[in-house]
Amino acid sequence: MAKLQGKGIFVWKIPKCEGGDVQQIASVARDAALTHVIIKVANGIWKYNYDWDRHIDFCPPLVQSLRRRGIEPWGWHYVFGEDPIREARIAVERVNTLGLRGYVINAEAHYKRARNRHAAAEIFMRELRRGVGRDVLLALSSYRYPSLHPELPWNQFLRVCDLNMPQVYWIHAHNPAEQLEQTLRAFASPDIDAPPPIVPTGSAFSEHGWTASASEVRAFLDAARALNLDAVNFWEWHAARDRLPPDMWATISEYDWENGVPEPLDIAVAYIDALNARNPANVAALYASNAVHITSSFTTRGRAAIEGWYRQLFGRVLPDAVFTLANYSGAGSVRHLTWTADSSTGRVVDGRDTIGLNPAGEIVYHYTFFTVR
Repeated sequence: MAKLQGKGIFVWKIPKCEGGDVQQIASVARDAALTHVIIKVANGIWKYNYDWDRHIDFCPPLVQSLRRRGIEPWGWHYVFGEDPIREARIAVERVNTLGLRGYVINAEAHYKRARNRHAAAEIFMRELRRGVGRDVLLALSSYRYPSLHPELPWNQFLRVCDLNMPQVYWIHAHNPAEQLEQTLRAFASPDIDAPPPIVPTGSAFSEHGWTASASEVRAFLDAARALNLDAVNFWEWHAARDRLPPDMWATISEYDWENGVPEPLDIAVAYIDALNARNPANVAALYASNAVHITSSFTTRGRAAIEGWYRQLFGRVLPDAVFTLANYSGAGSVRHLTWTADSSTGRVVDGRDTIGLNPAGEIVYHYTFFTVR
């Protein structure tokens, strides 16, 4: 099963995107380095982006145009939950007829009000998976904070889905990075039985007088990369292209997903790297100004004093040492690491450290133990 990576966007109404010109949609998507475009193909028990008067399906030409340009077309489907068997049938038909490799289930307010919604979601997902097979990726698109929407049958959907695409819409706020991080924490809740990998959907639209800005979209993309997420999406093509200032689409288009943000070094790795540079000031720069460094013999307080301790370490205790990180564990504000060192005057084989970090990622507490042999 292929992995979803890179930037993508939702398409709601094909005729409103680039005037309905599917070749132009595909060309713009290619120029923006999008890897996938998610097209609405069904609504409840009915096909979508389909002209019922003229019996014209707008989806196949767009699917084909995207695929010719190396972009993966996905489908999305707004579900209601009142008739799960027929909703599953139209989903399977659209996936198989269009040759889709990915399908997004969009469940929101209507599903929260549906009768027997938990059983409906279970039936729908079972029939959908049975009909499309294991090679089609399935994803859920819904609210970003599940605890605020307990009526939704989260587990019945997510147990079968390969991906979770929460709608990280920072409406009436301007803090996309913080809301993305909070979304990841929300889905790590024990109330979610088997959370699949997250591919968040960011805001590229305006609503009720609020508008997402290009700088916020950039911050959202940067945060997703820094959090090591494989892919992101945006809602929605028509708004981003035609209703918002040009810098919105330019930001999405020009963002280099592969190289947007280098993968940050964990503090354990950064610390050993700094030791191997053997520059006391560089090591001390990892500490907060009020940091405390503790060994079996000394307690050193403050960045300046800690720099002096490392000057002694590099000059007298372990001159010309090469440090090796053996292992590390922990997350958030705490790390535990083990390390070894080889120097011109002896070896360390039992290095054990505990590091505590402040919210800015600086070391505020550091206990280190080692013996030189």
